[in-house]
Amino acid sequence: MSTNHARSWQQINPQQTPEKEQKVSGKAQKQGWITKGEKVIYSTVFLSLIVAGMFLVSYSSSTDTLNRELQSLEQTVKHQRITNEGLALEKKELSRPERILEIAKERGLKIQEAEVRQAQVFNN
Repeated sequence: MSTNHARSWQQINPQQTPEKEQKVSGKAQKQGWITKGEKVIYSTVFLSLIVAGMFLVSYSSSTDTLNRELQSLEQTVKHQRITNEGLALEKKELSRPERILEIAKERGLKIQEAEVRQAQVFNN
């Protein structure tokens, strides 16, 4: 009865009985999470985003450099304008008729006419 009991027990619990392993011929192919076509598309998009980012940074850098040079030139022009205005005022002050008469008298020149006119430049 012990052998009958053992057989009935094996039929009730088949997991615990040693079974022959079945060999599978060939390798099972695992399907990836993304396909090769999707990998190519994602790589192309990623690469184009990197190239676009590099172009954007390069363009921004060149624009910034150009703006800095423009500001420097504007400062130079402003400084030159101030210098020119100062020189124009100095020229006007030095060309006063009273000053010219005074210098002429110091150097021994005699003025025969009492009226002195300031010469004007005519642009043709």
